Order: sequence, then structure tokens, then C-alpha cells
Amino acid sequence: MSPSSSSSSSQQRTMRIGIIGFGPFAQFLTKTMIKQGHIIRATSRSDYSDLCANLGILFFRDMGAFLESDNEVIIISTSILSLSRVVESIPFHCLKRPTLFVDVLSVKEHPKDVLLRILPEECDLLCTHPMFGPQSGKDGWTDLTFMYDMIRIRDKSLCSSFLQIFSSEGCKMLEMTCEEHDKLAARSQFLTHTIGRILSEMEVEPTPIDTKGFQKLVQVKESSVRDSFDLFSGLFIHNRFARQQVQMKNLEVAVEKTKQKLEERSKELQDPIISKF
Repeated sequence: MSPSSSSSSSQQRTMRIGIIGFGPFAQFLTKTMIKQGHIIRATSRSDYSDLCANLGILFFRDMGAFLESDNEVIIISTSILSLSRVVESIPFHCLKRPTLFVDVLSVKEHPKDVLLRILPEECDLLCTHPMFGPQSGKDGWTDLTFMYDMIRIRDKSLCSSFLQIFSSEGCKMLEMTCEEHDKLAARSQFLTHTIGRILSEMEVEPTPIDTKGFQKLVQVKESSVRDSFDLFSGLFIHNRFARQQVQMKNLEVAVEKTKQKLEERSKELQDPIISKF
């Protein structure tokens, strides 16, 4: 099944979409879904009643009442670290219909395993990772990557309609297994966050003579620390490839090798006998 590339929201099916976990990322997605005409309901540990009222959507403090509101799709947008606890507390018996559950977490094997274990058998499951956020997507989603893996899909029409939320905004739709996602993310997203956190610990700040390269390093630092440390921890704890590849150790080894090369080169230039050759 290939999501439609149509950019016309008028061709889209209006869906009733519930969101569990209404933090900044869920709020960011919600604004586009509202613009497309979808009916949104939200629930969260924190009280977002006023914010939701301003957005024109319903907010439920009670999870049971939220599930009884007859959502066709429910998006799981919790933190990585709290996912298991939140999903285990959901009173699924309150659901009125077979529902498509969609996770949008930054790791993929973990939510896949948790949701397959706990979701009712009659519910469909789509694992996704929008590879962008409030900052990178503030000017639109055109050419930004949306990764997805159709884990258990029986209502293909509903799944296709949900994917069209992103394809119609111009996203690059990338179908990929959760395993492959986490394998690649361990060497890209997690590494980027690690470098950013290291630069933050070094208290790297802009200077009056910054090169373009240094400006990009500062941007990496600022982008990384803008996210919570819980997110950074989750990218490591719940991605087996980040742990297996021992990214921290690899980074330490790379730093030592670079340092060794600099010391050897410095010694060559200082030693007249070596310098002649």
C-alpha cells in the first residue's frame, strides 16, 4: 500500500484522531491535522485543558472517557521512558471499536514490542517516526522524512488515510522495518544527540570569529539540549543497536586516535632527524 501523494486536503478522509501524551511534539502535529480538517481529542498526564480549548479540540483528564469518545485512530506520543507504564494503564475495554494505534516515538523496536504485547488483538498497529519536529518543521513538512512500518494492518483504507496526513504535506514517505530504523538511528540520531550533549558539557558558545562549520556545531549543541535528557536517555536505553555498538566507547576511541595522530605529527615537526625524512 502506497500513501497518496496528493497535496489537496479536500481529497482526504476526515478522521477522528485521539492523542495520548499531549506534549510539544503532539501539539506540533495537531496544528497540521486540525488544518486538514481532522477531529482531534487529547489526553495527557498534565492538564492541557486551556491549550486544547484554544485549539478548538477536546481534552480528557479521564483515560476511560477518552477511549469511549470513539476515535478511529489513537496516536501514542508519550516519552520513550514512560511508554510501557502508560500503555499498561490504558483501560482498553473502554474502546468502542477496533482502533488503529500509531506510535510516533524516536525509537521503534521498543514501542512495537510493547504495543504488540499489550494491545487488543483486534486493534491495528502502525509504527512511525516523523524525522522532524517543531523547529525543523516550522516552515512546513515538504521533503522532510516520515518513516513508517505497517506492523498489523487489516483496515488498509484507514491506514492509508492516516499516512496521507503526511504525504499530502510533501513528506518523503519511507517504509522501513523498525529494526532497520533503530540500526540506522544508532549511528545517526543518537550520535548527533551525543555530540550535542558533549559540546554542551564543554560549554561551547558562539564567538565573533565563528566559521560556518563552528556555527553548525553550535546549532547541533543547541538543538540537542533543547530536547529533554529523558529523550536522550531513551534513545540509548531502548535502542539495542545504540547499546550493542557501544557508541560511547567508539567515540572515546576516536578521540584518543585523533589525539594520538596530533601528538605524533607534533613530535615529527619538532624532531629535526625525523623532519629530514
